[in-house]
Amino acid sequence: MNNTTTIPSGKNIQRKWFVIDATGKTLGRLATTAASVLAGKTNPLYTPYIDMGDHIVVINCEKIVLTGLKSSQKLYRRYTGFPGGLREESFVKLLARRPEAIVEQAIKGMLPKSKMGRQMATKLKVYKGSQHPHLAQQPVPLEFHASNAPKATPVKHNALEG
Repeated sequence: MNNTTTIPSGKNIQRKWFVIDATGKTLGRLATTAASVLAGKTNPLYTPYIDMGDHIVVINCEKIVLTGLKSSQKLYRRYTGFPGGLREESFVKLLARRPEAIVEQAIKGMLPKSKMGRQMATKLKVYKGSQHPHLAQQPVPLEFHASNAPKATPVKHNALEG
């Protein structure tokens, strides 16, 4: 009886390509799914100290959705590096100006803050619109439950109603 555990090396990893259509998807749910695929956590050979992740292409990022009042209240802050250089921009303005940045920041914020996390982030491609230049890699659509759409209420039938 030979019980062995295979330890993968980082040399011969077959990376898959996935495409996510962000139309109508909730930002946080899309980001958690994408981050776990980028980190390789969906891979059965997942090893924490090796970048086992696959490539993710996100399209239609301008059609992303936030729940509740977040779209009117959420602020994005960045620092220019100069004194007094704190810049704030609302979600609505950033969505109009650079929707790719919203999705990129949400996904990258869920990856490790290390060299390996930055390497994982290089496998993320985000595009405005439904066109992307990665058709040669034959990306497979990645489907997941990412909608907070209200469930259809069941219709009640009464015998007394005519």
